[in-house]
Amino acid sequence: MIISENAVVLFHYTLTDEEGNELDSSTGKDPLAYIHGHKNIIPGLEKAMEGKKSGDVMIETIEAAEAYGERQEQMIQQVPRTSFQTEDMQVGMRFEAQTPNGPVSVIVTELTDETVTVDGNHPLAGKALTFDVKIDTVREASEEELAHGHVHGKGGHQH
Repeated sequence: MIISENAVVLFHYTLTDEEGNELDSSTGKDPLAYIHGHKNIIPGLEKAMEGKKSGDVMIETIEAAEAYGERQEQMIQQVPRTSFQTEDMQVGMRFEAQTPNGPVSVIVTELTDETVTVDGNHPLAGKALTFDVKIDTVREASEEELAHGHVHGKGGHQH
């Protein structure tokens, strides 16, 4: 079976950044599982997987726009320190900020006595990412998996 809309795909991968640094890998773990065409993985990788089959191997560099998007400067804001409920603020801390468009995960990037600078960009925004992929399994999704929007069983969600 080839990878197409509603196929369950299990694959192994190694993810590297533009400098070749390994960011993540499924080596020694279960393969990553997703339902193709349901926006469960980054768009560029999903497009690259289209038409592939079990056993295929590929190395794909996905540009930022098709990965986690370009960095958006408006996602970086200075917030009064009094807006936070903790005194023990540190660079690198993560918080969930409530916005008119729903919750956004932010990371503290700078501190002063009066302000906290937070960045709502994904940590990999603005970066081209290279995926070294080996497709393990391609099968049809069950009706239950399609209804739930995720893979069940090995490599997927356990109910």
